[in-house]
Amino acid sequence: MHQPSASNFVRADDIRSRFSRAMSAMYRAEVPQYGTLVELVSDINAQTLGAQPALRAQMAQSGELERLDVERHGAIRVGTATELATLRRLFAVMGMEPVGYYDLSVAGVPVHSTAFRPVSDAALQANPFRVFTSLLRLELIADAALREKAAAILARRQIFTPRALELMAQCEADGGLNDADADAFVREALETFRWHSTATVDAETYRALQAAHRLVADVVCFRGPHINHLTPRTLDIDAAQAAMPTRGMDAKDVVEGPPRRDCPILLRQTSFKALQEAVRFTDDAGAHTARFGEIEQRGVALTRKGRALYDQLLAEVRDMGHAGSAAPDYEARLAQAFRAFPDAHDALRAQGLAFYRYTLTALGQAQADMATAADADTSLNALLAKGWVRADPITYEDFLPVSAAGIFQSNLGGEEQKQYQAHAAQNAFETALGARVHDEIALYEAAQQRSIDALHAVLHGTPAVDAA
Repeated sequence: MHQPSASNFVRADDIRSRFSRAMSAMYRAEVPQYGTLVELVSDINAQTLGAQPALRAQMAQSGELERLDVERHGAIRVGTATELATLRRLFAVMGMEPVGYYDLSVAGVPVHSTAFRPVSDAALQANPFRVFTSLLRLELIADAALREKAAAILARRQIFTPRALELMAQCEADGGLNDADADAFVREALETFRWHSTATVDAETYRALQAAHRLVADVVCFRGPHINHLTPRTLDIDAAQAAMPTRGMDAKDVVEGPPRRDCPILLRQTSFKALQEAVRFTDDAGAHTARFGEIEQRGVALTRKGRALYDQLLAEVRDMGHAGSAAPDYEARLAQAFRAFPDAHDALRAQGLAFYRYTLTALGQAQADMATAADADTSLNALLAKGWVRADPITYEDFLPVSAAGIFQSNLGGEEQKQYQAHAAQNAFETALGARVHDEIALYEAAQQRSIDALHAVLHGTPAVDAA
């Protein structure tokens, strides 16, 4: 029997790039306003880079500039453990692994989630495409009869094409896909994410599920989960937010995440509100609101200490009068509270609040080539002070549960149930997934340490330098 040759396999990074391009083209055709959003973000990024040559130079040096225009994230919601576990296999073909556990029930959304994304430095550099993937938690819906009905509806559907399932199994057995099979995989996988305007339920069932929570109706009532948004990356989300109405987009009221800063941290997100789309139920015509366009601005990844400070400050702001982000002065209160968070990279690094990737400068390389370098002080602080080493912020590749829930709620609206007892269930989620999720902060710690180890290998060829 002929065995496939690994030399003919397409790299997972390339399959991911093909898929992300195909997804973007499909979503632009389905939601034309998304194309307008991408054009707006491209214009804002060009203006920002033109006005900030230092930012352009820093991004060019770190490799961030060349991946800016290809960066996308999508979001998808599934209804069963089998669907989630099969998505894990589908994304594995593209070199994407589950990172992080997000309990959105804390913010009134009955799902818990992970993000499928590349995890190695090289894979992220090649294409950082990621998909925020949520599993519906029917146990959080109060009406037992409705829960059972929803479960029965979900049990009857198959969201993956037979050929997609065959190609997943083939990739797992052989260790990869050739060029023709990789293209076929992208075509077949895309069908899972495609919009279907025909619902699988009658109008009465749809309304009952919508009354429980609009997200429940969105997940349960259609043939497939359909991508509900794609997200280009901007370098100035406030400028993009202000410009959306000028391009005919109905922007949500506030930007989710931290306030505007000189040194962006974590993730800021906003969106245009979900569109009302015509739907045909099994017995009637109607409309459904779920899909929207989102923008993200990514900053430096925070350490556990930095994340604890961020969570503390955000909680203080959102707890004021129990108003969350709905209060009219929310942005002012957010900016006030975050004065307690250092806003300079030197301070963030010195206080151990954020992660950085350390590389030798041209001066450092020249010094490393000299025999006397072995006797030099090689602490990071000394190397940075001498100009031998550059510290580039490590981009945050993940998500924030409160922000994700805020985006979901602003696009779902309605009077449905929104209060759930916070009930993280990571073990149950991982059982459904069929795998453990990566600890995202551990991935950043490892990336920073690899850069330190590489520095020391050049300077001494012995164990890692002191991180102080």
